[in-house]
Amino acid sequence: MTGGLRRARAGYVPGMRATRERTDGREISPTVPTIAHGLLALLWTCSTFGGWGETAYCGDGPDRDLACSDGFAVAVLLSVPFAAAATVAAFAAWTSPELRRHPTRLALRLTGAASGWIVAEGILFLAGLVVR
Repeated sequence: MTGGLRRARAGYVPGMRATRERTDGREISPTVPTIAHGLLALLWTCSTFGGWGETAYCGDGPDRDLACSDGFAVAVLLSVPFAAAATVAAFAAWTSPELRRHPTRLALRLTGAASGWIVAEGILFLAGLVVR
């Protein structure tokens, strides 16, 4: 019984929620940004290394424009630092106990990471339009 009282005093709550409530009253499950980052990473990976972007902008098979393919390869290289930064920022946010205890800080870090993915995708899109 004494151990239970000590846990209650230390802030232990049985059936604890995954995140604390945010200061503005909204509550966001950590699953939502995790899924968003996973989908953005999958889209970028398929667009760059899976060949989706090059096929979409430069054609496929014998109709492939080689100059366009070279230009799109440069676009991939330009987008890699943003994708890497997004990956590092998301990983750091999820592995940092300090950030996980503060939902607002976690949300800001994950928003920054998502912005990195959006910039990486934007580079591919705009460069694809230019090299086409």
